[in-house]
Amino acid sequence: MLPLLFDGPLNEHDDGKKRQKRRPRPRRKSGQKNTLEANSVGDDEAIQRALSRFSVDPPPMGFSQNIEPPARIVNIKWKLNAVKKSVQTKASPLVQSPGEFGFLPEERVQQIAEKIKNLDITLEQSLSLRSALNQEKSVYSHGRLMSRANELKRRYDSGDSVLSLSTRFDAPPVNVFRAILTGRGWSKNKIKETLKAPSKMNEKDREQFQLAESADRVSSVNQSETQNAAEVFEDILCDYFTSLNIRFRRQEDLLDEQKKSEGRAIITPDLLLLDDVRINGIPCAWIDAKHFFGADLRFPKKKTQKQVDRYVNEYGQGAIVYRHGFCDTLRLKGAILLDSSPLDLEPLATFHESIRLKSE
Repeated sequence: MLPLLFDGPLNEHDDGKKRQKRRPRPRRKSGQKNTLEANSVGDDEAIQRALSRFSVDPPPMGFSQNIEPPARIVNIKWKLNAVKKSVQTKASPLVQSPGEFGFLPEERVQQIAEKIKNLDITLEQSLSLRSALNQEKSVYSHGRLMSRANELKRRYDSGDSVLSLSTRFDAPPVNVFRAILTGRGWSKNKIKETLKAPSKMNEKDREQFQLAESADRVSSVNQSETQNAAEVFEDILCDYFTSLNIRFRRQEDLLDEQKKSEGRAIITPDLLLLDDVRINGIPCAWIDAKHFFGADLRFPKKKTQKQVDRYVNEYGQGAIVYRHGFCDTLRLKGAILLDSSPLDLEPLATFHESIRLKSE
């Protein structure tokens, strides 16, 4: 068995007798170094699993041990620059307004830029944080919203618009529309199918649904632009590892293979590394790209940790690369956190510019 690479400090316990005076802990200098080191510490068990993928029989799903030439050790130094939790906390109320869930007009964007100008966070990070806050608010308020489905239906039938109800109840417009349909007694499946085919709605519902979609970036049915941007970011990440002559399998390859062998996708990280890659000294078997800011918030953390757990169970330790960086107190067991600092993001800038020109 390979030796453990990263041992944590032992805990001190009282012996249950006379309380002894504790020795003062050495004071740490302020700054981000210590918290960033914590983001870069691997999990011992996950690390062992990542290293053993080259010898364990049978090998992990999608991983071949008959690699020619044999896997080589590649050390990567990845510079990090996280956002402090105190900054995230201060920025949160400045970037979010009740009932505001859609695209922001340029005037509103500049207002946010002015509000956060004295904080150590970029405008792009702030807008991504806003999306995370809205998503979390949507998830944890959904039950309360649906419990008022009958009330929402009555108000809608009495002439209130979906957007006015969205502002009144501080909920994403499309979720409000779903609640109205629930108030009519519609099943989840009927609602899902209807929203996919709005042409089947009556004139009022179709008009209100279209307005809701246009004002909702959180729960809208059409998420194609967000998905396309995420795919561009994945391509950028792959280009970076290719430039380092690191071998890997992409998510699409794993997906096709698993559909043939299992009938469905099972475990498909964006990159499954075939070489022994050590990032900031931590062995990583896989990489996953996140085209957003890694906020230290309950819902996105829980959602990402669930995904990480699946990868770790199969491949061991890995890494998450956040397009807009991450909060310095965010921790994911089995994955180190990275930002996009060494990546060439020009293709993303070109993609977003093309979207902007189309919308004009």
